[in-house]
Amino acid sequence: MISKFIYTKILGWKIVGEFPHELKKYVVIGAPHTSWKDFPIAILARNTWGVKINFIGKKSLFKPPFGFIFRWLGGAPVDRSKSNNLVQSIVDIFDEKEEFRLALSPEGTRKKVEQWKTGFYFIAKGAGVPIIMFTLDFGRKQVAISDPYYPTDDMEKDFKVFHDFYKDVKGANPELF
Repeated sequence: MISKFIYTKILGWKIVGEFPHELKKYVVIGAPHTSWKDFPIAILARNTWGVKINFIGKKSLFKPPFGFIFRWLGGAPVDRSKSNNLVQSIVDIFDEKEEFRLALSPEGTRKKVEQWKTGFYFIAKGAGVPIIMFTLDFGRKQVAISDPYYPTDDMEKDFKVFHDFYKDVKGANPELF
């Protein structure tokens, strides 16, 4: 597979773990998201595993001339300027589809944030699906994948699990994480 060759042989990255092929629905959170480089690394890793994982992105990414590429890669535009119930809309997609995996950045941006967005958490809870954590570790040149984690009714405990998973991970721009 060409993606695996590029990812491992040319770029020198490694893969730790696997996405669960037996699960048809889950939310993937990828962090840290500190650079434009995160996207191609994540796409190459996804293609290496051969698992279809969709993503959402800001609407401006999906405009010509390159918008078709993001759609072809499994993306869907989101208008973040409008006040709509995006969480429920995505939960509805999970309910409608037999197979749906969605990748999100818990930071919601490449900039430094004090705390993560919570949408991914409420999407997983609302859809009754697990969360899989996915690192973009530029320090070790690897991505690592967690086991499926089913959110509990203790959000504080759950977020501690998430933050612990990413504790020693270095983004492309470590000062932003």
